[in-house]
Amino acid sequence: MRRGGADTESDHRTGASEDASGAYDEPGSESAARRARLRRNRADPWWSHTWQSRRVRIGVAAGAVVALILGSVAYFSPILSVRSVRVEGLSAVTEQQVLEALQMPEGRSILRIDTSELAQRVARLPKVSSVRVQRNLPSSVRVTVAERIAVLFFEAPDGAHLIDSESVEFAIEPAPIGVPKLVTEHPGGNDPVTRAAVTVLNAVPGTLRFDVGQIVARSVSDIELELRDGRTVLWGGPGDSERKAAVVVPLLTQPGDVFDISTPNLVTVK
Repeated sequence: MRRGGADTESDHRTGASEDASGAYDEPGSESAARRARLRRNRADPWWSHTWQSRRVRIGVAAGAVVALILGSVAYFSPILSVRSVRVEGLSAVTEQQVLEALQMPEGRSILRIDTSELAQRVARLPKVSSVRVQRNLPSSVRVTVAERIAVLFFEAPDGAHLIDSESVEFAIEPAPIGVPKLVTEHPGGNDPVTRAAVTVLNAVPGTLRFDVGQIVARSVSDIELELRDGRTVLWGGPGDSERKAAVVVPLLTQPGDVFDISTPNLVTVK
């Protein structure tokens, strides 16, 4: 049907476009892609892309400034100051001793405390073997203490001196029940013979260690264990202690009073 001399019928070919000559481009053709780019360029002028890029940069910079301000507030202000200290692992050492050694600064942000320095302060306590200090945000500090444990003691005019498994002489006080006594000429944490005796005791099997009542160390190569039941084990020196530890327990099942394992490949019983 015609109105006003114009034909109302139109062509709606899907996915095709007509150029000036009346020809149609298939989708994906080079000319169609070129016209699509031209349309995008006309829709988004160059200054629009520049402004969007500036907006992104401004946003990033503003976020960095805000983060810096918040970080500074948390780092320097007392908002995150330490309000509680929890101490774990104590037995012989008191909590008050640990807190006094810490010297925790009042009002300082938890982010500013030096955990390594705090741990070093507590580690100076004679009965402390190792320390770990941790931050628990927002305002708590946890202190985990490992105490020294006596493995030997020796008698001196001022009392019993306790020695741990690292040959550290850490206390003068009555020895705990079951800790063997060391008998040697010059006992002490820096004495080579004392260190050899501690090394030997560390190598003794756990099932036998509780039966050792006294260690007699005449030299670094002449160490004997006196058991609580009256028997004696001639250990010799610290060398080859792994092999000695393997043979001593089966050997003690035999009757006898003196068990010589100083040469583990040629043991004797008397």
